[in-house]
This record gives sequence, structure tokens and C-alpha cells, in this order.
Amino acid sequence: MPESGSNRLETLVSLCKRRGFVYPGSEIYGGLNAIYDFGPLGVRLRRRIRDLWWREMVELRDDVEGIEAAILMNPAVWEASGHLGSFSDPMVDCLGECHQRFRADHLEGDRCPNCGGPLSPPRQFNLMFKTFFGPVEDESAVVYLRPETAQGMFVNFKQVLASTRQRVPFGIAQIGRSFRNEISTGNFIFRLRELEMMEMEWFCSPADDARWFDYWCEQRLSWHRSLGLGAERLRIRPHGEDEKAHYALASSDIEYLFPWGWGELEGIARRGDYDLRRHQEFSGRDLQYVDPLSGEHYLPFVVEPAVGVDRIFLALLLDAYDEEEVRGERRVVLRLRPEVAPFQVAVLPLQRKPPELGELARRVESELRRSFATEYDDTQSIGRRYRRQDEIGTPLAVTIDFGSLEDHAATIRERDSMEQVRVGLDQLGEACRERLGQVGSSAVRGAPDAG
Repeated sequence: MPESGSNRLETLVSLCKRRGFVYPGSEIYGGLNAIYDFGPLGVRLRRRIRDLWWREMVELRDDVEGIEAAILMNPAVWEASGHLGSFSDPMVDCLGECHQRFRADHLEGDRCPNCGGPLSPPRQFNLMFKTFFGPVEDESAVVYLRPETAQGMFVNFKQVLASTRQRVPFGIAQIGRSFRNEISTGNFIFRLRELEMMEMEWFCSPADDARWFDYWCEQRLSWHRSLGLGAERLRIRPHGEDEKAHYALASSDIEYLFPWGWGELEGIARRGDYDLRRHQEFSGRDLQYVDPLSGEHYLPFVVEPAVGVDRIFLALLLDAYDEEEVRGERRVVLRLRPEVAPFQVAVLPLQRKPPELGELARRVESELRRSFATEYDDTQSIGRRYRRQDEIGTPLAVTIDFGSLEDHAATIRERDSMEQVRVGLDQLGEACRERLGQVGSSAVRGAPDAG
């Protein structure tokens, strides 16, 4: 991407709105800070991300089960997990002219970054959204929107164990919405108040959690590379002692080099037995695992890979965005891999007339739709349609022209090279498949011996 810094992000934000990836939430009423709606192309890209994660983490493994826990939970869950007492950030207020609020740990110096005024002493601000359960709005009816999906997996640990044939080590995975009342937001969809999380809790014996932590760090980094993110823009950064969560034995972030610098893409944490121990203590239920071979009773330790759909979404678009000059004109291209592209094949009749041309193009698109994510487009000139498909990341365009009525063939144009090849209609599906490749991996990468 030729631009740098804030210009890169501004260019992408403009493209996302114009082409239907991301819209400002409630825009006709002035919007709502850090709340976004995802348009037709954004929904498709997000679904690709979720499906690829679910396939990698659940469908291609026989040692991970999926659940969908409710967003609202008994408030005692959040007391036990520590969220009511410690899920907070340090907040400061500008005492000068602008009166804005900031996260103290995101500031350099003791002056307001907007107006230069003095700042108040920092105080802790709980990030959980509070609401009321039922018709009466008093303290007895307070519930919270979940700030993470993890606790739903911990409180269901024994039930999943009882209803499946799983044995430790095994995992529970979940994709779902979370809500965080962030003090300061910014950088488009990087930090949101309503976000979608993809998390997995890996339950293992206390003796093996360090080994599994290393394994999952490697696995998750490899998966991000498989999406097409540049290896030079990905790294694993271990947390220092002063930034680990209070429950973490160790933690690392997979970071991506965003326009504003390195930022967290996914977190992997060694949570120990903190969560199960706390829920056992607060609920009075026995959450210990009984090893069927040794008869040993213990609370499993947990390794947690947790990633946000929105941050992967943003990283993929930033990584794929490219500009080049073609015959004196600027061409914008999203070089998305076929696995994540909103559309894989666009079918374009050269013109709307004669009617037979459109009818043939419709039949071709209908047939290709059985195997690929397709779009039919007969608006504007063929050159403008090619440019639009390049800009939204469609890898292949199939053009039905006047000759197609005679030779029963079509032209396949490749997005990245712009090369074109003539292919018979009876071979079109196979030809597209060869160029797009296969989605996903064919086997689970080697796991360490369960011991």
C-alpha cells in the first residue's frame, strides 16, 4: 500500500463505506462513537473469517467442542471471575478547555493531548455495560452484557465434559458478541464497544500447560499467515510481568503492524486454574476433573487463544490494499485470498443486449454459484466493472461476450495479473477451481503428545 500512517487508514475507511464493507452506526442520526454496521461486503468477509476459524479450531479437530452461551449471565459469574472488581482501566479527565476523557495508560505526559490542559488524577473505570433484568430497575435486577465469551465456557465445563466423550486435554470454542464500555476508542474498528470474539479454552493437566501454551502460540500464528497476512507484519510478543492479567501465569500477543504501529491481533494466555477454582468456590459445585486412567482429581489448567473478528477484518483489508498505475490510470486492488474474498467469481455480460447474452450469463452465474461465491453485474462499462471487482477483492471475473453465443466459451480474467484466458463453458467450473485453489487445510497440524 503506497500511503503511510493515518492516510492509509483514511483511504481504507473511505473505501469501506463507499463499497459497502463498513458503515458508521446510526449515521443518519449522527452516529454513535465506536459503533459500526457491516454492509453487504463486510458481512461476507466476516462470515469467511468466522467460518475459517471455526473449521480450523473445531471442525478439523476431534478434541474441541463448540458451544453458544447466552450474552446475559447470572451476575455471580462476573463476581467470581473478578470482572466486577478488576475489569477496569485508569481514566483521566481534561481539566482544561475540551473536558475529554482518556485512558491514562494511553497517554504520554501529564497534559491533555487535545488542548494541552491539565489532567485529573487517574481513577479506575469499570468497562462492563450494566442493564436491568425484568421490569424493576433496582440493584437486585442488575445484570451485565458480557465483556468476553470465556466465562460461558468455564461455567459449562462439566456439562460439556458429561455430554461428550472428551477427556482432558480438550477444548471448548465459541464465537459471539461481547461488549466493552471503552474509555477511549479510535483507529476505525480496531477498538470497539460492541465486538465479536472467537475464543477457545483449552483444558489440560497442570503439568502440561506450558507445553500447550507454546503449541497454541505457534498454531495461531500459522493460521493468521494462512489468511494471507504478510509474515513480516506479524510477530509474537510475550507480555512483561507488569502487563500480564492478574490470573495469567504467562501471556503473549500475536501482533500485526498496523498503520499506527504494532497492535494486538490475538492474545494467548496461560490462565492456570484461576477460573475453574473461582467458579468452584463461588458456586459450591465440584468442578474437578477425574482422570479415568489414574483416578487423580484436579482442576485443569487452561490455555486461551482469543481473537476479535473485527481486528482480523481490519488487518486483512489493510494487508490486501494496493494501488498501481495501469495505462495511465490508477487501479485500486484488494489482493484478498479466495478463502476470504467476499466474492470469488464475478460473472459479467459484455452488454445487456441482445437479451440472449444476458440469459446465457445468468445461466453461467447460476451454475457457478453452486460451487463459488458469485456476483452478477451488468451495470456500467465492462472496464468500470472490472475496476469495481478489483477494488472489492474478487479474484476472478468471467466475461460472457458476443462470441460466447457461438463458441460456447467465456473469458476468465484474473484480478492480480489481469491476464485473460478463453475457456469452454463446460470447463468453466474446473478452470475457476484451479485458479482459486482449495479453501482451508486438509488436516490438523501436528499436536503434541497428550502425555
